[in-house]
Amino acid sequence: MFDRDVALSKLTEEIFDVVVVGGGITGAGVALDAASRGLRTALVERGDFASGTSSKSSKMVHGGLRYLQQHDFGLVRQSLNERRLLLQNAPHLVEPLTLLIPIFGEGGVVDRATARAYSTALWMYDLAGGWRIGKRHHRITAQELASHFPTLRTDRLVAGFVYYDAWADDARLTLAVLRTAVLEHAAVAVNYTPVVGLVHDDASHLTGVRVAPLSEPCSGSWLTESSTDQTHTSVIEVKARVVVNATGVWADGLHRLDDAASPTSIRPAKGIHLTVPRAKLPCDIATVLPVAEDGRSITIIPWNEHIYLGTTDTDYDGPLDDPRVDPSDITYVLNAVNAVVTSPLGPEDVTASWAGLRPLLATSGARGHGPSARTADLSRRHKVERSASGLITISGGKLTTYRQMASDTVDAVQRELGMTVTASRTKKLRLRGSEPVDALQVRELANTLGLDAELIDRLQRRYGRETMAVLGLSTDRPELGQRLAGLGHLEAEVVFAARFEMATCVEDVLSRRTRAVLLDANSAATAAVRTAELLAAELGWDASRVCEESARFAEIGRHDLAAAASLAGRDLPSPES
Repeated sequence: MFDRDVALSKLTEEIFDVVVVGGGITGAGVALDAASRGLRTALVERGDFASGTSSKSSKMVHGGLRYLQQHDFGLVRQSLNERRLLLQNAPHLVEPLTLLIPIFGEGGVVDRATARAYSTALWMYDLAGGWRIGKRHHRITAQELASHFPTLRTDRLVAGFVYYDAWADDARLTLAVLRTAVLEHAAVAVNYTPVVGLVHDDASHLTGVRVAPLSEPCSGSWLTESSTDQTHTSVIEVKARVVVNATGVWADGLHRLDDAASPTSIRPAKGIHLTVPRAKLPCDIATVLPVAEDGRSITIIPWNEHIYLGTTDTDYDGPLDDPRVDPSDITYVLNAVNAVVTSPLGPEDVTASWAGLRPLLATSGARGHGPSARTADLSRRHKVERSASGLITISGGKLTTYRQMASDTVDAVQRELGMTVTASRTKKLRLRGSEPVDALQVRELANTLGLDAELIDRLQRRYGRETMAVLGLSTDRPELGQRLAGLGHLEAEVVFAARFEMATCVEDVLSRRTRAVLLDANSAATAAVRTAELLAAELGWDASRVCEESARFAEIGRHDLAAAASLAGRDLPSPES
C-alpha cells in the first residue's frame, strides 16, 4: 500500500539495506533502482514528494541543445538516450514536444553564419540521438513559422527551424517512480518525515537516520531547517546498512549532520517561470526565443489553455526552502518575449509563477569555466561520492538523467554493502500506469458520467492506465464526476490523491497531484475550499481544519503572484476572501 501510516510503521519495525533521504526525482529514482535490484529500501522526505526542485523545473526531457555550445557532447548523448527510455517507459507522462527556433535578420536577410550555426548544431543534436524520437529537424519558412505563432514580429523574421524533444509533468513523474518502487518492488516511502540526525556506530560508520514524522502535515509545514518547532510524533530511528543523500540543493545540510567540517559542494541556480493565458500569447508549438542581452534563450511552452515562459538561470544565495520570483525575474522574461512579439505581455497577464533551484556542482565548470562562471555555463553532469562514514551522496544532474544518476548511485550502494554490482533493471522497467489503456472501456465510462473527450484525454495523460480507477470513484459517488470549482480536474482526483497518492493537505493536491496552482493561482485558490472539504471526508478533518487549509493555500497563491502584482500595481485578494 502507498499509505503514510503503513510506511511509518515499517520504518520502526524493519532493518533496511538502504535508506534514501530526499523524495525528489533523484531520490525516487534511487529508491526504484535499489528496490528493483532486490535491496530492502526505504525513502524519507521532509516535505511532500517533489515539493522542491522536482515540481518546479522547466518540465523538459531533453538532450540540452545549448550543451553542444559548451562542447559537452557526452552529456547530450546520455541525455538523449535517457529521453528515449522515458518515452518508452512512461508514455502516459512523457510526450514528444515539437519546438520552433525563429531566425531573425536585418532587411529580411538572415546572417549566413547564424543560420549555419543553428543548422550545424541541430544536425549534431540529431546525430547524438535526437533522431531516435522518430523525426529529424528541418527548416521552415517565415510564413510557416508565423502560422504557428501569429503574434511573432515578421519585420525581421526570415525563417526558422523545427526540432524535437520531449516534455513531462515533473511532479507526477516523481510520484509515478515512487509508487512503482513501493507498489511493485516493496520499497517503503513516506513524506513529511524530516531527518533530524544520523546514527553512527562505535567505528563512526553510518547505521541509519533519525526522523521526526510530522503528525499533522500541512502546507508549508516543512519550511524550516529543523522540525523542532513542528508538531511531530516521537523520533524514529531507521536502521539501514547504507544511507544515501539525494537531497539536491539541501545536500550540504545533510553532509554537515555527518561531518560538521564538510565543505560546500552545491551551487544553487534559480530558475523561474511565468504562466499566461494562451489567448494572450497564441502559439500551438513550443518556441525557443533568443535573449539579445545575454545570449541565452527563453522557451515558450503551451500547457492546456495556458502558456508558460522561462527559464532564468542566476546565482542564488537566499533561503533554500523558499526561493521567490522577484520583479526583476519577471521583467527579464517579459522583456525577452516582448522584444519579438506584436502584442506585448504585461505583469497583469501573469496568472501563475514558480521558482526552483538547480543543484549544480560548485566545482564543475563547462569547458574552461570555473567556479566563478555564470550558472548558465556550469555543467549539468552528476557526481556520486562516499564520505568517510559511508554516506553516499548523489548531486548535480538534471531531470532528464535521473535514471542514470540513480543507477550510478545504486552501484555505489552495492559496493558499500560488499555486494557484486548487478546491472540496473530500470532501462526496461515501465512505470506505474504506463500499460495500454482500454480506450473503449474508458470511453463508455466517460459517456456514462457525461465527461467530454478533452477532459478524458487529460486524465489519461496524468494517470495512464489508472484513469479507470479515478473515474471508477464516480460510479458510487456521482458528484465526484463534477469539475473541481471550475478547474480542468475532477473532484474524483482529490479523493484519488488522498487514498492512493499519499496526499495529506490541500497544497499536495493543488500544487503537485494536480498542477492547478502552476497554471492559474487565483483559480486554484478558489478551488481550495472544495478541495479541503473533499479531503476532510478522507482524512478525518473537522471544520476548523478545512478553514485553516483553505486560508493557508490561498496565502501560497498570494506568495506566488506577489511579484507580478507589485509590478502591475494591483492588489491581490486576501486569504479570507
